[in-house]
Amino acid sequence: MTTEESESGSESEGEGESKVRDDLRVGVDIGGTFTDVVTIRNGAIETHKTPSTPQSPEQGVLDGLREARERGDENENEAWRYDAISFLGHGTTVATNAVLEEAWADTALVTTEGFGDVLEIGRQDRPDIYDFQAEKATPIVPRDRRYEVTERLDERGAVLTDLDESSVRAVADRLREENAESVAVCLLYAFENTDHERRVRELLTEAGVEASVSLSSDVLPEIREYERTLVTAMNAALKPVMEGYIATLGTEIADAGVSSELRIMQSNGGIIDADVARNRPVRTLLSGPAAGVQGATAIAERCGSTDVVTMDMGGTSCDVSLVENAEPVVSTDVEVGPYPIGVPMIDVHTVGSGGGSIAWIDAGDALRVGPRSAGADPGPICYGRGGTEPTITDAQLLLGRLTPSTFLGDEDAADIETVRRVTDEAIAGPLGRSVEEAAQDVVDVANANLQRALRVVSVERGHDPREFGLVAFGGAGPLHAPELAAELDIPRVIIPRTAGVLSALGLLVSDVLYDYSTSRLRRLDAIDTAELEVTFGEFEGEGHERLADEGFAAEETSFERTLDLRYVGQAFELSVPVPDGEIDEAAIETVEDRFHERHRQRYGHAYGDEPIELVTVRLRARGAVDAPTLGVEDREAAGAGSGSVENAIHETREVIYDGRGYETRIYDGTRLPVGGTFDGPAVIEAAESTTVVPPDQRVRVDDYGNLLIEVFPDE
Repeated sequence: MTTEESESGSESEGEGESKVRDDLRVGVDIGGTFTDVVTIRNGAIETHKTPSTPQSPEQGVLDGLREARERGDENENEAWRYDAISFLGHGTTVATNAVLEEAWADTALVTTEGFGDVLEIGRQDRPDIYDFQAEKATPIVPRDRRYEVTERLDERGAVLTDLDESSVRAVADRLREENAESVAVCLLYAFENTDHERRVRELLTEAGVEASVSLSSDVLPEIREYERTLVTAMNAALKPVMEGYIATLGTEIADAGVSSELRIMQSNGGIIDADVARNRPVRTLLSGPAAGVQGATAIAERCGSTDVVTMDMGGTSCDVSLVENAEPVVSTDVEVGPYPIGVPMIDVHTVGSGGGSIAWIDAGDALRVGPRSAGADPGPICYGRGGTEPTITDAQLLLGRLTPSTFLGDEDAADIETVRRVTDEAIAGPLGRSVEEAAQDVVDVANANLQRALRVVSVERGHDPREFGLVAFGGAGPLHAPELAAELDIPRVIIPRTAGVLSALGLLVSDVLYDYSTSRLRRLDAIDTAELEVTFGEFEGEGHERLADEGFAAEETSFERTLDLRYVGQAFELSVPVPDGEIDEAAIETVEDRFHERHRQRYGHAYGDEPIELVTVRLRARGAVDAPTLGVEDREAAGAGSGSVENAIHETREVIYDGRGYETRIYDGTRLPVGGTFDGPAVIEAAESTTVVPPDQRVRVDDYGNLLIEVFPDE
């Protein structure tokens, strides 16, 4: 059986800590270029950006908090004190960067005799089927750090060969000699019987091995040896990295006077205690993107949309995801870099198209955009920081969609003449196009890349985009979303008022979540319902205990039960919700019907007479937070302006849409009144993003300052 409990009870649970509600709540999200800070108090939202510090990411957090406090002092906001912070949520890229840069700890693997090469073998597929020189991902643990011990369980957890403790002690001697920082233990079929793994940990401790230990029966107690071994090894490799970061950050913020416990966003869209994140860092690999999806979900629901596609487009990439019935789609089949991560994650699909993506001509004289990016330094040419290659942002500037004198957000104006010259030399000249035509081509190619990404999470998963809205955020998302929506027949676009810092806002509206799972490979028609009830009951007990320790009352907790099912003989499964109440034959019949329907929706067909196989039992424990409110009547707090829409117009100029120039009104987004409506073409400028509305679309400003765009207003 598995839980997310720490090894040897080492996690601090904050016993007796009460769950403080809405006082001064702070969310801090670290991005590649900026660290975003969002604070909410009594419905009033304040946002702040500060440069990220990749070499010392905790410094960006401290800088953001300090600068936000200083701004509070300037505004004579007496509530903005460190000791007034009742909640501090954090989205971090520490684990993600460690994986992408292979900057993890020196890790050893202990596994069953004969299985030392699982990490090396992986799966039979190649990264690129047509590339015979393609290389597989670097194994998390090198061959000389993989140790085999004598033991064997069968597929039901029965002992075939007892654990040879002398072989474990011999491994312990090697681990002490080599001073391994972390150890992963992954024994065959440990998800059915955890005894051998736990005894290995005891023996390592008794032998004086000081490294931290990760057990597969704790980290990922599920079938598929490669994925289970990989995730356990990755968790072990990331533990020293995350422990060091959280310890340093925790000490720094405590010294600054913050008394609130630090909370971390995990990949499944839920907040967890920082001590849990220390011991389960593999669950934080999509921390930032998950927070963005949560923020988008909350904004969309407030705008009356429960089914949306989210689009987070920054400087180097674009993350897209799907939300159904106000719940982000969660998957256990997500890759981070080249590694398949089997823990529950919000299903985020990433493409290398961001504002800084570089446009170039390939060997066949075809225009390409990305995945290479100019990044933040030097950045696009128009930034004036030494960039020498044209990017999507440069193309948008040439089309008139960005104001050269204001979009950089400082006193420097974009050097549009240099942008024109380089675009002409690199793109327009070779293609025999004018500069404006070349810029339109760059945006069209970028939009085609983005459109394919949106199709991956919608059409290719059995969803009709016409039944969804599109929530766009990030610095570049609102520039592209209205055009993409028209191309995909998406009827409505939502641009949050806090589009540029939505991930940080997402930290403040997310519930506390803990996922529990264990594989139980059985024919569904032969399942022991009493055994299944016991498994769910144990998970619920563990979830109740953990959430109670974090201050949640019984009425604030809920549990969601699911089963991963497949037809017998299939290789992959679908998650199906289990009805509330007693698990009896009627409940199993309901689960079967739901599986057939989900299979039909996903793959276009179902086989009602085929036997079904249970693969994994899952339970999610949820502690519902009191999400901060933003009063409809508090228009000043919402940041919306007053007066007429016309008062928000500060310029009219020609902007190019689909190769044709239109006289376009340029709006100051901070001056748009609540309830104001206007038609495109229009450009709405805000502090952190710019929204481009094509002709024939209609915009309304809602009560919270969000932009609601009707893509087909006359239909």
